[in-house]
Amino acid sequence: MHGPLVVAVTSTSELGRRFPAWSVVPFALMLLAIAVLPLVAGGFWERNRNKALLSVVLGAPVALWTALLDTGALLHTASEYLAFIVLLGALFVIAGGVVIRGTLAGTPGVNAVLLGSGAVLASFIGTTGASMVLIRPLLRANSVRRRKAHVVVFFIFVVANAGGLLTPLGDPPLFLGYLRGVPFSWPLTLWKAWLAVNAALLIIFFIVDSTVFRREDLERPGDLDEIAVAHQVPIHIAGWGSLGYLLALIAVLLVSGTLRLPVLAQTGAMLLVAALCWQTTPRKLRAENDFRWHPIAEVAVLFAGIFATMIPPLAILNAYGGELALHEPQHYFWASGALSSFLDNAPTYLAFASAASGQVGTDAADLGALVTHERGERLLTAISLGSVLMGANTYIGNGPNFMVKAIAEHAGVRMPGFFRYLGYSAVTLLPLFYVVSRTLLG
Repeated sequence: MHGPLVVAVTSTSELGRRFPAWSVVPFALMLLAIAVLPLVAGGFWERNRNKALLSVVLGAPVALWTALLDTGALLHTASEYLAFIVLLGALFVIAGGVVIRGTLAGTPGVNAVLLGSGAVLASFIGTTGASMVLIRPLLRANSVRRRKAHVVVFFIFVVANAGGLLTPLGDPPLFLGYLRGVPFSWPLTLWKAWLAVNAALLIIFFIVDSTVFRREDLERPGDLDEIAVAHQVPIHIAGWGSLGYLLALIAVLLVSGTLRLPVLAQTGAMLLVAALCWQTTPRKLRAENDFRWHPIAEVAVLFAGIFATMIPPLAILNAYGGELALHEPQHYFWASGALSSFLDNAPTYLAFASAASGQVGTDAADLGALVTHERGERLLTAISLGSVLMGANTYIGNGPNFMVKAIAEHAGVRMPGFFRYLGYSAVTLLPLFYVVSRTLLG
């Protein structure tokens, strides 16, 4: 999933050896609650206050325990969370001021074009930025349709995850690699995987959506004509000033990485950009986007608990990762991907990149050295693909996933629950990832 953009990573190897195996239980309970409570206590789960209560009950004891063992480790995690949520919040505010107007028809072809555009956009303004800019136009285009949850699910697959593979700006693991010496242009070498995965997902989506669309048209003859008509209002973008703030935010990330600015300076600059955008963007644009704080608040309170409870499992992974039986690129692909589906993919990326550096004899502090080593580059490729692509496997695998889900639900879309979404990803993504691992990493 999406993690924070920070410029230093505290070693947690020693801490991991001080945590017992059962210390992963709070994290497991956090995941179980996110999966089960919406099904058995939907009314309780709707309120962000109750989500915050869950995060406090499970996360606070782990945070206190960590502080007693290593205060620095807790402060490091807190700084990661701060950078993570400020970045997502800034992108949420900026994208809320961009309105795509026009008569968008929610037909399979138009939906596929929107998803394909998001796949390209995600690598340049980040998966969160692309998701926030395009999710509302997608929902408006499909407002007449009754069956549209699958459209949002594929949007999460493509725009919120797989699209951000080509530049360090697209996904936090790649940005952390850039900060640790990986050339800025290196992720472009992943273009074959980016093209293959996104093209396959768009083809699958078009087939599925066409089938659903035809079936719905048969059930409601004539009712869908209004979304299949030719565009009567030209497509155009309002809120270009917000796009300027988006460029400013990207500049902050690049400058902070190049100059290795402290986390507080970086987050302060991002907050300033977001505040200026909020003050100068016309309120009518946000009203047109049906802008609400609930989705980002939901992400903030849930991921506070996730970040706190994942300290022990990440520390244990860091401590014992070198002892794992990982040898081939495929091993690294599936291992980093599996953990990135449930843990924060930025530290997971760094943990496995460090293990790869140890295998090939390079310094983990300079991941750019892996690129100059034939075997090291293959391992880094596998880790990058696994960390970025498999964030789509669960709702908590990537920050934008939950945000998109919350926005869709507030728009009246009945999104699948945690386990049903797992079913979508298992049927659609896992076979595709198997093909990727065999053809591009074999």
